[in-house]
Amino acid sequence: IGGTLRDLQLALQLKIEELRQRDALIDELELELDAKDDLIRQLQVELDKHRGASQQREDTKQSETPAEPQRTKRQAISAEPTALDPSQLPDIPLSSYCKSKESCELIHRALMNNDYMKHLEGGQILTIVDCMYPTSLAEGCCVIREGDVGSTVYVLEEGMVEVTKQGKKVCIMGPGKVFGELAILYNCTRTASVTALTDIKLWAIDRHGFQIIMMRTGLMKHSQYTDFLRSIPSFQSLPEDVVSKLADVLEETLYRNGEYIIRQGATGDTFFIISEGQVKVSQQLSTNEEEVTVKTLCKGDWFGEQALIGEDIRTASVTAVGDVTCLVIDRESFKQLIGGLDGGSSRQQDNEEVKALQQAEADFFSIISLTDLQIISTLGMGGFSRVELVQLRTDPSRLFALKVLKKRHILDTSQQDHILSERRIMMEAHNPFIIRLYRTFRDSKCLYMLLEACLGGELWSLLQDRGSFDDATTRFYTGCVIEALVYLHSKGLIYRDLKPENIILDQRGYAKLGDFGFAKKVGLGKKTWTFCGTPEYIAPEIILNKGHDCSADCWSLGILMFEQLSGSPPFSGSDPMKTYIIILRGVDMVEFPKKITKSAANLIKRLCRDNPSERLGNQKNGVKDIQKHNLRSHPPWVYNRVDGPLDSSNFDYFPDDAEEPPPDEESGWDTEF
Repeated sequence: IGGTLRDLQLALQLKIEELRQRDALIDELELELDAKDDLIRQLQVELDKHRGASQQREDTKQSETPAEPQRTKRQAISAEPTALDPSQLPDIPLSSYCKSKESCELIHRALMNNDYMKHLEGGQILTIVDCMYPTSLAEGCCVIREGDVGSTVYVLEEGMVEVTKQGKKVCIMGPGKVFGELAILYNCTRTASVTALTDIKLWAIDRHGFQIIMMRTGLMKHSQYTDFLRSIPSFQSLPEDVVSKLADVLEETLYRNGEYIIRQGATGDTFFIISEGQVKVSQQLSTNEEEVTVKTLCKGDWFGEQALIGEDIRTASVTAVGDVTCLVIDRESFKQLIGGLDGGSSRQQDNEEVKALQQAEADFFSIISLTDLQIISTLGMGGFSRVELVQLRTDPSRLFALKVLKKRHILDTSQQDHILSERRIMMEAHNPFIIRLYRTFRDSKCLYMLLEACLGGELWSLLQDRGSFDDATTRFYTGCVIEALVYLHSKGLIYRDLKPENIILDQRGYAKLGDFGFAKKVGLGKKTWTFCGTPEYIAPEIILNKGHDCSADCWSLGILMFEQLSGSPPFSGSDPMKTYIIILRGVDMVEFPKKITKSAANLIKRLCRDNPSERLGNQKNGVKDIQKHNLRSHPPWVYNRVDGPLDSSNFDYFPDDAEEPPPDEESGWDTEF
């Protein structure tokens, strides 16, 4: 036995030594890997420099017309503005339809198995189940036709359907499947056809009904939470926008009968508001005595508020009486939010000199007409517009960008409100990191916006040419964008379409925010529900129809940083719905390329938190919090050179515009333009 024991001990020692050697080898390999990562980063920087050097243009410009570019820019998506008045939502009746228990279970199961629907809240799912209406179709009938505009999502209860795309069979679906869900987010054309292979029974809900459910549940919950917070004396002096943010960060927690929520003498950093049920508050006056019930608290009461101001030791115990639901906030979240959106110093107080300059500028542009402008070249084309480089005929040294918008296209896509909002916002925006709008014109065919000319080209083109940027370059361009967002957010404005395509470089290499078609004045602490933005950049709360605010721009800023550093956005699918589903999985599911440093990755993840209230840039100091992250103040050497005031070579070539018959002059337009 002794020999066997010694043999085992020896074998154990050998195994321990073997493991120690393996650990040492792993440590060596990790150090070697870190060294190689550093080398890769250094080589990437050198490669970027060589790429930049090789892309410097020749001093003598070629006179022949360049070929039309093959690169395709991403188009933004915009839903029609919701006609629902948030204040009247509680009074709008929801139509419910009688269903068997089996039908309810099938619909509920189908929604919970759907990659998009499963991200909705439980109460919203139940309401959708209740509000879905029945419909039946015979064998051979078309449920959805590819290319048609749709607004309805379906759940198949009985029968079989075939899905085809461009005439080719994609799959066959049976009972318990959801299809057509993209149409409840915004007005879009169907990407596939769905045909009944047998007689089928369906349950359906349209976009209007879905929006009512989503807005109403979100608003009613938020209103309930803010009412609770305003009833607490400690919170009554807080600004409305801070109370609104606190309501967003509250989390619901369920406690069972008899469960301790707080124990006397324990440390704690959380504050509780009772939303359902009641609790018993008790104290033990000395170690030898039993707990004595002090009081009972019910729905709307709160406890534990002293923990928010730093008192850790609980002075009483709190126990659930029956099942209890509490709204909970921790001290760290509370500290991050208290103080409100610090827009004080960023809200520029216009002095008399600045006002005089602005008035002189307004007077100068008030006498300019369209006939005073001569087109030099085309700088860009977008989904709704075309941008021309123009000069004053009376003073050729004065260069501008003229944005031309076709009335017919705007009317056909119901973008009147967006365009008028863009005009109002840009006319009032006086910030060096936002492109200036000097004045607007109109004629029978088009609307015109006379803008500051920025001839350094689009950030998108520069990023396409270089593949990706290094840390320093990304910090600079991100810093420029943050300056613009600080200004906008301090005025209660959200931008909503942040992406490289909408960032323009001026002659000095500084970046400016342009294209304010989706910008909106929401107000501090308020939300809006219009679905808009570029799919890869859209925040999860927009996708889930929860209502969004300035924090959606913070999310997009994180995506912009990732794309600059890696060359592509972190969330991208083969179609918009697949992209949205990938976004809803969260940034923690994204594999960051080695070229993105740990500090940059950490910043991106803090900007792209699923919960808007937890995002960097959406806390007490607003977007200013992001400015602390070592943002560069001088343009990088790689920016596009501009050789003179008429040099438009940093922009792609665009063919001449095709003529269209004008729409009716008065169709859908007021006199504001």
